[in-house]
Amino acid sequence: QVQLVESGGGLVQPGGSLRLSCAASGSIVSVNAMGWYRQAPGRQRELVAIILSGGTTDYVDSVKGRFTISRDNAKNTVYLQMNTLRSEDTAVYYCNAAVLGSGHLAPRDYWGQGTQVTVSS
Repeated sequence: QVQLVESGGGLVQPGGSLRLSCAASGSIVSVNAMGWYRQAPGRQRELVAIILSGGTTDYVDSVKGRFTISRDNAKNTVYLQMNTLRSEDTAVYYCNAAVLGSGHLAPRDYWGQGTQVTVSS
């Protein structure tokens, strides 16, 4: 069984910073793409940032230049450094990873439990 455990959410003032972490654990053979999604009240879940196993990254336009996604392959962990936060960044942030688990023939999608990020003065 594979689990994704997130940490790092919280309340921050506009212009502030937060760092989210997500660690994959369990019977893992390899971890392919890892990403962060977010869902604000009344809105659809959207992809915020993604990083491939080789380090290639991509971001939704609204966070480019403010957010940085990175990963530590040895720890099966993905990070999201969020700077210059705005009120519109308020949402529940979810970690996602494509993981090849032991005994599986193909990678499967796994999700973290979600962590609340609130940007407010």
